[in-house]
Amino acid sequence: MPAIMKLGKFNTTGPLGDAYEPFAPSGEGSLKRDMQLHVDPNRLDDRRHLLGSVDQWRAAVDKAGSSGSFDHFHSQAFEALSGGMSEAFDISKEDPRTIDRYDTSSLMDVSKISRRWNNHERYRDHVNSLGKLLLLARRLAERGAGFITVTTNFVWDMHADKNNATMTEGMGYVGTPFDHAVSAYIEDIEARGLQDKILLVCCGEMGRTPKINGKGGRDHWGGSAPLMLYGGGLKMGRVVGASSKDGGEPADNVVTIPDLYATIMDTLLDTAAIRSMAGIPDVVSKVLNGGSPIRGLI
Repeated sequence: MPAIMKLGKFNTTGPLGDAYEPFAPSGEGSLKRDMQLHVDPNRLDDRRHLLGSVDQWRAAVDKAGSSGSFDHFHSQAFEALSGGMSEAFDISKEDPRTIDRYDTSSLMDVSKISRRWNNHERYRDHVNSLGKLLLLARRLAERGAGFITVTTNFVWDMHADKNNATMTEGMGYVGTPFDHAVSAYIEDIEARGLQDKILLVCCGEMGRTPKINGKGGRDHWGGSAPLMLYGGGLKMGRVVGASSKDGGEPADNVVTIPDLYATIMDTLLDTAAIRSMAGIPDVVSKVLNGGSPIRGLI
């Protein structure tokens, strides 16, 4: 699989092209207002037809080879305006009890997060927002969004350097909100009967050193890393594999990144049928054939 992500950027599409760029609700401006229809639907339809008749502009775009992306963007824009997408982003529509269950901002007094760490603002943002972000993710998934990414802004680095807290202190800032928000999400999905339709993947890009460094932190480690899956019709309540005594290397039932890809693809598609199709792009073939679905979950 070719690299399609840049460090710190979660919207890079690589070979997929601009038409597959994600929508980032954290952008500037008034999101809900921008996604609401403020003209008569008939007038909007007239504008759509007018847009389709601008032949000279389209001819120039066609020569540049970008018309496919623009067509996709136009369709998305009109669907957002005419389909009431802004409502999905308004979590105030939820039952107050549901909002309270997800809310992580009340778990700790963020003013007590030590300012000695340069990432103290990121820790505060994590505590204040993670629950709301997962509630928003559930609302979007419920309304048909196919792929949703919730990022945590690099708060899981715990090197105990000038930027990052120690393991003990840092886990208090990030582990507690994570446990609260993810458990709320799982309970909510179960209550709505969506556990076979929604797959939750919780992972990072690497693990942490089995040995604590001299400052009380842990550094980057590629030998092993945690992975949690929920839903997607997978078998739940399983612990797959085991690590060495120090947690540094897999000791049993090794799961690789290609295995994770294969598991996700297996929950989404009839992979056997796709393999038999002609003309499958190499990048897709590598994902389908590069690993095996995780044993014990399928």
